[in-house]
Amino acid sequence: MGSACPVGGGGFSGKDFSKIDRSGAYLARYIAKNIVSSGLVPKCVVEISYMIGVPEPSSINIETFGRFKNDLLLTDIVKKIFPMTPKQIVDHFDMRRPIYLDTARNGHFGRTGLPWERMDKVNDILSAIYLSES
Repeated sequence: MGSACPVGGGGFSGKDFSKIDRSGAYLARYIAKNIVSSGLVPKCVVEISYMIGVPEPSSINIETFGRFKNDLLLTDIVKKIFPMTPKQIVDHFDMRRPIYLDTARNGHFGRTGLPWERMDKVNDILSAIYLSES
């Protein structure tokens, strides 16, 4: 089974990158890919919700389907490692670059070269897990 990225709020290509339903979905995928790539679990779902006018997420839920012993610990680690505010997300993914014609034509997920497809936080996740257990 491949990846999935359910999202509320309509289609991505008609939205400005700074809208949190678009950038937040990119972030959720990025987090999930890094968790799965770390080898901790074979699959996971990352849910992030935001409220208008509040920069920090109102909730973050990581579901590993019982494969990781402490989903709350994993959620705390994710909050420390990954960008969480809309500004941090836009800056982290360098979303002001003109890449959106390509995403509209060829899709937003599952393609190399898109910043939310990187798996550059794997070692940070594993280090944080290791430190929490020692």
